[in-house]
Amino acid sequence: MRFGLFYELQMPRPWAPDAEEKTLNDALEQVELADRLGFDSVWEVEHHFLEEYSHSSAPEVFLAAASQRTRRLRLGHGIVQIPPAFNHPARVAERIATLDLISGGRVEFGTGQGSSQAELGAFGVDRELKHAQWEECLNAIVRMMTEEPFAGFEGRYLSMPPRNVVPKPKQKPHPPLWVACSRRETILTAASKGLGALSFSFVEPEEAKKWVDEYDALVASPECVPAGLTVTPHVAVVLPFMCHQDEQTAIDRGIDGAHFFGYSLAHYYVFGQHHPGVTNIWDEFLARRREFGFARELINADDQPLGVKLLQHGLGSLRGAVGTPAQISDLLDRYERAGVDQVIFAAQAGHNRHEDICEAVELFAKTVLPRFAEHAEARDAERKNRLAAAMEQALARRAPLRQAARDYLITPQGETAFAGAPLPAARTSSASSLASAPLAVPGTTGAPGKSRVAPAAAKADVTPLKRPAASQAFFLWLVRSRSDRQLERLAPLLTRMIFKGMERAFRPDRARGFVGEIEYHLRSNGASRKWTVHIAGDKAIAKRGPAQHPKAVLRMSVPTFARVSAGLTNPVAAVMERKLEIEGDFSVANRLTEMFGGQSTF
Repeated sequence: MRFGLFYELQMPRPWAPDAEEKTLNDALEQVELADRLGFDSVWEVEHHFLEEYSHSSAPEVFLAAASQRTRRLRLGHGIVQIPPAFNHPARVAERIATLDLISGGRVEFGTGQGSSQAELGAFGVDRELKHAQWEECLNAIVRMMTEEPFAGFEGRYLSMPPRNVVPKPKQKPHPPLWVACSRRETILTAASKGLGALSFSFVEPEEAKKWVDEYDALVASPECVPAGLTVTPHVAVVLPFMCHQDEQTAIDRGIDGAHFFGYSLAHYYVFGQHHPGVTNIWDEFLARRREFGFARELINADDQPLGVKLLQHGLGSLRGAVGTPAQISDLLDRYERAGVDQVIFAAQAGHNRHEDICEAVELFAKTVLPRFAEHAEARDAERKNRLAAAMEQALARRAPLRQAARDYLITPQGETAFAGAPLPAARTSSASSLASAPLAVPGTTGAPGKSRVAPAAAKADVTPLKRPAASQAFFLWLVRSRSDRQLERLAPLLTRMIFKGMERAFRPDRARGFVGEIEYHLRSNGASRKWTVHIAGDKAIAKRGPAQHPKAVLRMSVPTFARVSAGLTNPVAAVMERKLEIEGDFSVANRLTEMFGGQSTF
């Protein structure tokens, strides 16, 4: 069996001025000590806004610091929240690869969805969609780490054109993949996707055996289709931890921290009513711990075998690996017999003291760890050999990597068609600050590479790249080499081509019920002509003349309209240069590209 340390970076109130700095530096010292003493891993969570429970909002920074203080510890993201509103998949792939390189190939890549309202609500992640977003983004991240170049992605929640995502990780084809599991259903999800299972449910060894048996059976079944290019056939559990030769001292030093860990987790995920910056969870814990299953009086020094969860006289409590070396060793024997591969200790919890944590880690490493470590590699090899044939069969069921078109081209003015649609010029750095309101002209594809929540009806993945159709090539040729004056002379032809193209490209599924009119004021030869696009039901109809009740009005010259539609002018830059003016509902203008399917406007 292997052992790790787990960090939420808990920081219960009251807070001293240097509390966060001390918490981070103490944790890094503990990690450095664990590396010297023979521990196998450190796992760091990603959480946001969960004050007192977790101040670990930038685990990639913490783990990068840990990588430079250690030589052998595996560096576990436990976990990265990968719905795109939390983290763009390309940024995740880049950070994981960078950490893997600077650590010499020591990354364990744990993934998850997030589930607290404090986080989901802040980032705008729909609770009903987050699992599907996790699945889609995990697929994209694996491909970004392994395809060279990444062939692009067009899904329900992520759209990205071909790019070579660099750097690539040191571990090939990619670091081991894990997923956070809090119940049996997610353990089965992990197995069906060939992912390691990180259990955070404080499960008893006897219950863990049932989970491990089901996990192994599913990995070996035809239902296992790996999310990655390898299978990570491991189950890990997280336990509260404090070790001392005297049981009562271990309890006094560690049980309140263990209980606060459980209580503060439940505060954010089960029963808490939280006022940001005001609620004092530690005070509430001291006053209410008994009624929520963290009764202190059930934890006594009686030299009995450890139970993870205790229940007596209608009261519940949490114990875990808080006890003497002999008690902890007995508990770990039970987990090992259950088939658990790794136990990860949560010692940094509540107001547990840094000195006590270091002493407990040293005592455990001296008295307990060697007995398990001496046969850990053999046990890992036995498990992999036992499942080797099943894993090979599972990987054969996985879809192969994609090949990007070799003629895909990016220029300073734009890039080749992606999924059959030409892209406009890339945003400049000065325009990127307007990303929340790109004000794109309908029919253009929007800025290449932007992360967005795409509509439910979009394709599940990228379609093969196609060369522009003849009409597209003709329109581009017509616009590219002509002056403003020449384009004004062609105004009747250009406007008809653009608006007819918009009618054909309209996507009612992406309009999401929108009904209304968009009015265009197009200047040419000293005159302004009005066009209206009326959107209702499954049709968009373009006609000359003003709108009765326009939702948005776009004003520009015909040359500007033509160049933006052809992808030769960035619409955001046109707004900044006052070549394009927009009045009315900016959110409607912002959605026009989406409603017209990212297709060319001709």
